[in-house]
Amino acid sequence: MPGLHIVATPIGNLQDITLRALDTLRRADLIACEDTRVSGKLLFRYGLTTPLLPYHEHNAETMRPRLMSRLAEGGAVALISDAGTPLVSDPGYKLVRDAIAAGHLLHVVPGASAALAGLVLSGLPPDRFFFAGFLDAKSVARRRDLETMTTIPGTLIFYESGPRLAASTADMAAVLGDRPAVVARDLTKLYEEVRRGSLTELAAHYAEAGPPKGEIVVLVGPPLPAKEISADDLDTALGAAMATGSLSEAAARVAAQLGLTRRRVYQRALELAARLEETNGPGA
Repeated sequence: MPGLHIVATPIGNLQDITLRALDTLRRADLIACEDTRVSGKLLFRYGLTTPLLPYHEHNAETMRPRLMSRLAEGGAVALISDAGTPLVSDPGYKLVRDAIAAGHLLHVVPGASAALAGLVLSGLPPDRFFFAGFLDAKSVARRRDLETMTTIPGTLIFYESGPRLAASTADMAAVLGDRPAVVARDLTKLYEEVRRGSLTELAAHYAEAGPPKGEIVVLVGPPLPAKEISADDLDTALGAAMATGSLSEAAARVAAQLGLTRRRVYQRALELAARLEETNGPGA
């Protein structure tokens, strides 16, 4: 079984590992893992003695040559993450790329994936989905990234941290519109939680309840069906919103309220602001 073996490991319950994964880890010459303390618990649970080598984003440049050398010798290297499927928001892409370039055999042992588990539990359309991983920690950059996803015709899947969840879902509501969404937390663990609602409702809940603990998956439904909104209706809504907030805030609020894309509403807001300035003069 020479080559690089990409092995999915349990997300929260050590009993969720597959028999094939255990056999692969047992027969490997070396296991590359994110944290030897975390992976050590899995190996201890099943009496595995395969050597562990830490491989993560901070040491990848120095450790990857060692792993490639072992593959070149005809060895079997297993790649695992702390939980779930490697390469899905976890280290490993560059190792896989280099292994392919060098002509080594590549094997995948499928299993746990928080993104797919969340999609199945969500009740949102699963036939088309887009996995976006972690959004930027800063709101401005986060909203800019979300703008590129407004027209994707499928369910959006994000990973998020507890402290950023309220702000992140609020930004999603502002940019994507108030779509149906789901927050899935600590999947397969003892305190697994799945909360459903609109993005606005979820943002309000976590703003009041505080940051939840654990690993979090946020799933957002596809774009809402286009509403027949007249130009006059849009202008009226924007006029009221612009009277009490900034142009950007007004556009975000109206877009969510009417189910329109923020880009379209923002462009119209700019046009109205320019018209108002021409009529009343600068600073009006």
